Amino acid sequence: MRSWSAPKVPRLPGVGVPLRLFDTAAREVVPTRPGPTARMYVCGITPYDATHLGHANTYLAFDLVGRVWQDAGHEVHFTQNATDVDDPLLERAEQTGQDWRELAEREIELFRTDMEALRILPPREYVGVTEVIGQVAELIERLRDKGATYELGGDVYFDVAAAPKFGAVSGYPEEQMLSLFGERGGDPGREGKKSPLDWLLWRAERPGEPSWPSPFGPGRPGWHIECTAIALANLGSGFDVAGGGSDLIFPHHECGAHEGHVATGEWPFAKAYVHAGMVALDGEKMSKSKGNLVFVSRLRKETDPMAVRLALLAHHYRADWEWTADQLASAEVRLARWRSAVGLETGPGADGLLREVRARMAEDLDAPGALAAVDGWAERALSEGGTDPQAPALVRDVTDALLGVGL
Repeated sequence: MRSWSAPKVPRLPGVGVPLRLFDTAAREVVPTRPGPTARMYVCGITPYDATHLGHANTYLAFDLVGRVWQDAGHEVHFTQNATDVDDPLLERAEQTGQDWRELAEREIELFRTDMEALRILPPREYVGVTEVIGQVAELIERLRDKGATYELGGDVYFDVAAAPKFGAVSGYPEEQMLSLFGERGGDPGREGKKSPLDWLLWRAERPGEPSWPSPFGPGRPGWHIECTAIALANLGSGFDVAGGGSDLIFPHHECGAHEGHVATGEWPFAKAYVHAGMVALDGEKMSKSKGNLVFVSRLRKETDPMAVRLALLAHHYRADWEWTADQLASAEVRLARWRSAVGLETGPGADGLLREVRARMAEDLDAPGALAAVDGWAERALSEGGTDPQAPALVRDVTDALLGVGL
């Protein structure tokens, strides 16, 4: 599947600071220690509707991860999927009388356009699930050979008893896991399962649904196994960061971690599990199922996409927060001031600003702190002036390289 075009990222003087991130599995901020190539997998969209601000908030967070790694001298190998066959997509296609393939491709193309407009760095591999059905089936076979699966009515399940570390990623008690499992696509009440927490690896063909041949009979992949297969094929086990929204902690990342562990014998599947907070509207999490969405494509028609990016950057990536229109207005004012300041012929020296923004971003992506630092420089430039002819260009490069804001 085609990715989207990459913005040019300027190189900053010196070398960036090693990145520290909050690892959900460790329950604390930890150093990331990638080799020359930093490897990251971020779970992608299910393309049955347009990109909303919750999506943008998540993908911006991991864009920042890649930017800080690049500044610290690492090559970044970033992989992302698109769940281009799944129950919500098929249900929406049936409701609207569309072909599910056409619906998926249209929304994926809109997603690409939104990501380009927000200057999100693209993945090296952007993979549709329908492109890798064979890889998914092969991984399920590996799990079957390890004795970790069983069949029920033609469906193939992962036996949670085969995952001795189950719960290590989320840290949730069983009661909470059972509740979330039912809310987020699981089937804890299905009769015949060995455990309510066993999860679906392969869904046998149902009338009217798309299916593919496999060693288990015709059908299609379950949700979690697709990301495990794509990550293993492109990044290998033990990659540096697995990322997504905090609603993926359980069951998605928990289940994927143990699929990878059982298949490879290696732990952890990802060295760090990193999660972005949820964006709310009118007091509820913004989600397609609730219908309370603010679409990126609509905002792009109303204002500069860099103002949208600044509005998102004003919140720490791990925070849950609520969107209000005044946040966009404030971001537009900030963007205008920054552009005025970097448009001056001279300004206050910016070497200290570079050090501060690097330090802020390397410490668990403190984007609000970085914005405040740039605000301070812009205020001095506009109110007091300065004599450094190199400073405005350096500030422009700092905001571009580390914050992704094109001025």
